[in-house]
Amino acid sequence: QAQLVESGGGLVQSGGSLRLSCAASGIGFGRYNMHWYRQAPGKEREWVAAITTGGSTNIAASVKGRFTISRDNTKNTTYLQMNSLKPEDTAVYYCKADDKYSSNSYWGQGTQVTVSS
Repeated sequence: QAQLVESGGGLVQSGGSLRLSCAASGIGFGRYNMHWYRQAPGKEREWVAAITTGGSTNIAASVKGRFTISRDNTKNTTYLQMNSLKPEDTAVYYCKADDKYSSNSYWGQGTQVTVSS
């Protein structure tokens, strides 16, 4: 059974850093492109970052230069390093796995990130 579990969220002051992890199980992790999304209260879920099976990355303009996505295929885990956090980064952060070879996709349950001013 496919499962994505996010961790690493919490409360941090403005300007601080957090590293989120998304551990995958029950899937062939190496064939999945991985994404991070976030959803702030009262707002739609927005895409934040992506990393392909080959390691190519793409970052949303709103967080470029502050956030970095990476993956460790030996640990079936993808990471989101978040630096210089701002109060507007406060949201629930979700990871998503998209199968490169089919329409299968999976979401994690989310982890809360709160940035205080």
